[in-house]
Amino acid sequence: MKLDGIATFVTVAECKSLSEAALKLRISRSVVSDRIVELEKELGTSLLQRTTRKITITEDGMEFLQRAIRIVREVEEATAVIAERHGTLAGPLRISAPVTFGRLHLGPALYPFLARHPEIGLTLDLNDRRVDAFSDGFDAIIRHGPIQDSWLVAWTLASSRRVLVAAPAYLAAHGQPTTAAELEGHRGIFYLNRGAGDWRFGPAGNTTIVHGQAGLVLNNGDMMRDAAVAGLGIALLPQFIASEALQRGELVSVDIGIEPEQEFIYIAHREGQRVSAKLRALADWLREAFGNPPYWDHSGDHSA
Repeated sequence: MKLDGIATFVTVAECKSLSEAALKLRISRSVVSDRIVELEKELGTSLLQRTTRKITITEDGMEFLQRAIRIVREVEEATAVIAERHGTLAGPLRISAPVTFGRLHLGPALYPFLARHPEIGLTLDLNDRRVDAFSDGFDAIIRHGPIQDSWLVAWTLASSRRVLVAAPAYLAAHGQPTTAAELEGHRGIFYLNRGAGDWRFGPAGNTTIVHGQAGLVLNNGDMMRDAAVAGLGIALLPQFIASEALQRGELVSVDIGIEPEQEFIYIAHREGQRVSAKLRALADWLREAFGNPPYWDHSGDHSA
């Protein structure tokens, strides 16, 4: 049984298309089809059901796929280990990261790293949902905020200052809160994945929780910022999301006499996992690229 046939099947299953798999593998569609047919003959069963519109994986195909993925990943990792021994960072690297941070800051920091190490094949999944690094097949996850899973080992990449913000028009219409008690009466824009309705202030161990009026609950930082700019309420946002709107005067910071609870940006991997040289190199690169304090905190904001 040929490894290239197994790897091709895994790619087709991931892409759900022979044509897209061919593009990804940089081979012709006919070669992809021939490899799948040969693999099915060797196994004595159909792995895929093909129609003119879509490809679905058969029951036998799903059973084989789980083991095929492990085989392909092990070979890729073994190849990368040998390359690392000879001083080259190479092989696949699969990372999940939040959408807004990935678009605004992670991507621009990654591109020169990948240009310097062209043998690394990066898969970057931008998703704000909570990801299981083990079952979803990621080598590492980048997250903003606390890492609560005990089976993850987290490395700090950067601090993350947060700021309470609102549009000038909202404050003109609804008043300027100056205390935590006054803030509770205001319409809030909350992050769905963090628990809607609460704002957290103060240092760790001495946290003040403010319960705002849940006017809008969203699962994306860009949309939270835009909703605040539209005057729909007060939002507690990371500086890396709010900085440009603060500079333009679309938002102003709201001071209630307590600093928002500080958070951090982490890269985390599974406990007990072999940590590759390329993952360590990436973490070091990102720390340097973001800075300490991070460059997005250098932007001056405007207080109401």
